[in-house]
Amino acid sequence: MTPLLVADSIALTGRLQPTNLQIRTGELIALIGPNGGGKTSLLRTLACIEGSGTVTIDGEILGVVSPQRRSRLATFLPASREVVWPIAARDVVALGLTRPDPERVDELIDELELGLISTRPIDRLSTGERARVLMARALAPKPRLLLLDEPLSNLDPYWVLRMIDILREATARGAAALVALHDIEKVTAFDRAILVSNGRVEADLAPLAMLASEDLMNAFGIERVASGWKVRKRADPRSSQ
Repeated sequence: MTPLLVADSIALTGRLQPTNLQIRTGELIALIGPNGGGKTSLLRTLACIEGSGTVTIDGEILGVVSPQRRSRLATFLPASREVVWPIAARDVVALGLTRPDPERVDELIDELELGLISTRPIDRLSTGERARVLMARALAPKPRLLLLDEPLSNLDPYWVLRMIDILREATARGAAALVALHDIEKVTAFDRAILVSNGRVEADLAPLAMLASEDLMNAFGIERVASGWKVRKRADPRSSQ
């Protein structure tokens, strides 16, 4: 099967080393790694916001298509939930569309359970509520690939689980999603896990294999124990002297 996404030699100076990556239709992929390891840089480079290299989605080169077509191929959701404009939540969702489609906006308001807050200005909403509105905007154009930076942050347990269900439904309809996470235990809800550290992909594994991998433990400086995780003792630099 031809991959949905093919990234060839994508890179971002000082932040992401040259990287090749493929994603298949229907995949829900967790992107994990330590703070500053390169997760956001990878997402932004795949979205052709910055960096170099070639990103092809569904046979089209993302960096050269029109803005309207780009929104149908890929959507990038940044980690920041700050929105300073006093725009109604419903109108923010509509911003994800290239042409007016009230029925699609209504569908997303129902799916993300935004009805009670849809007319409120987004800058007056809680962080978790804004996260749901911004996710609805990302989903609005029905992109083939969702590039999502920490979409589960600031959500309560119900919405963490519900958001994963929504993403799973999107991939079942023919999309794919690459989702940056902080909570590594959540990778078990995904089909595949990619570990980024020191500006490069260190491992690309099935979720359970990732949780047991030395690559993960080395990247985070932790190790698995019976009760969960513990900090891995680092070597004393004086011991080699």
